[in-house]
Amino acid sequence: MTIRGIQLTSLVDFPGEVCTTVFYGGCNFRCPWCHNADLVLRPFTLPEISPEEVLNLLSRRRSWVQAVCITGGEPTLAPGLEEFIRSLKSCGFKVKLDTNGTHPGILARLLTDGLLDYVAMDVKAPPGKYNLLAGTKVDLESVRESIALIKNSRIAYEFRTTVVPGLLLEEDLLAIGRLLRGARRYVLQQYQPAGTLLDADFQALRPYPGATLNNIAQKLQPFSAKVEVRA
Repeated sequence: MTIRGIQLTSLVDFPGEVCTTVFYGGCNFRCPWCHNADLVLRPFTLPEISPEEVLNLLSRRRSWVQAVCITGGEPTLAPGLEEFIRSLKSCGFKVKLDTNGTHPGILARLLTDGLLDYVAMDVKAPPGKYNLLAGTKVDLESVRESIALIKNSRIAYEFRTTVVPGLLLEEDLLAIGRLLRGARRYVLQQYQPAGTLLDADFQALRPYPGATLNNIAQKLQPFSAKVEVRA
């Protein structure tokens, strides 16, 4: 597995845990508002970090970091992902995986083998808008299969949607809510413009007011046990 970035300490990437976050370079989506343009489009321009380096670093920080978040890019594309996670688990670390849900076979194996402690799956849009929001053609059956796998798992998880102004409307989010019906946790993520977006035109977009997202979150309550807004 080729790692292209590392955040030594994070208080937000793994709910309830202080974690180290590692970033896989490469993605099969082209979401125009993605903050990680270099990871998605130009991963070869970023420093390469080996799993062994990460494990050595973690071993020295074991007294205050007990968890690892694997994100990207899309980490289920990474050769050696399972081996890397097994190494982390053998050292006693909890592991969280961030994924877009397009590789349910890999996800199923990781869940079946007890290699994950938390999964966060990005649900980009309702089915009719998925290709638009993901910036490419998406196999929706794979997405649905991953949703079902996660909902039926015994581990902690969340589904999350970045609420992109103009692209996602209230009715779209309610449609996603129905798609996720019965989920334990659904997070609406506030859109955050930045200078590293895939599509620079999206830098000018203003996020929806917090009150708007809170109002939508209330309407989503019938579909999920817990709905929250994340800035």
